Amino acid sequence: MVNLKKDNLIIANKKFKSRLIVGTGKYKNMSECAKAIKLSGAEIVTVAVRRVNIFDKNKPLLMDYIDPKKITYLPNTAGCFNSKEALRTLRLAREIGGWKLVKLEVLGDKKNLFPDMIETLKSTEVLAKEGFKVMVYCNDDPLMAKRLENSGADAIMPLAAPIGSGLGIQNKINIQIIRKQTKLPLIIDAGLGQASDATIAMELGCDGVLVNTAIAKAKKPFEMALAFKNAVIAGRQSYSSGRIDKILMGNPSSPSKGII
Repeated sequence: MVNLKKDNLIIANKKFKSRLIVGTGKYKNMSECAKAIKLSGAEIVTVAVRRVNIFDKNKPLLMDYIDPKKITYLPNTAGCFNSKEALRTLRLAREIGGWKLVKLEVLGDKKNLFPDMIETLKSTEVLAKEGFKVMVYCNDDPLMAKRLENSGADAIMPLAAPIGSGLGIQNKINIQIIRKQTKLPLIIDAGLGQASDATIAMELGCDGVLVNTAIAKAKKPFEMALAFKNAVIAGRQSYSSGRIDKILMGNPSSPSKGII
């Protein structure tokens, strides 16, 4: 059995007990967001620097609801469509908030929200050289994942499906290949729709999952936050326990010898 007290998620030399990362967007209000995150047990939350108020003290601040001393803020570049925008956004986050652990997300278009991997790779190289600890949203291409690792990424975050689609993991094979070839933390990001999707991700060997829409837009977001918390734990325990081999023919559960 996995010792959950010692089975930490380690990103950029920082230890986290929870393997669930939760986004702060799409909730009805900040109070609902804060309660859902508390119930999820998440210790890392993503923050869209261009969309969520973390700077203007004349308006409701996210910090008033989620204490950055207790929860790690992960500034991201949601809404950026080229390297220049992404770099400017994260440099601003570091200048104002002192954040170095960041999530890079450079989108290719406004309809599908797939990552632009050319711009993403370029940005990763620059940010790594500037001392950022970069968690990178990417497609599920094993070759590109390896390039990101070689470019200085601190975590690989392939999509399960398009952002907000709720389709679940569409390419298990590629995720398994990425898992086999990378030493970096592997976090499934985008496209999960229900708690069982998180369990599947963990059973594939992923180190964690990032969820936003599936919780925020659930009919009962608080219950869904709890469901994802438990699903991640179950998936991790299942993966660490070592599943049985798959075989084509039946194999009786009871012994065949000594039958009367």
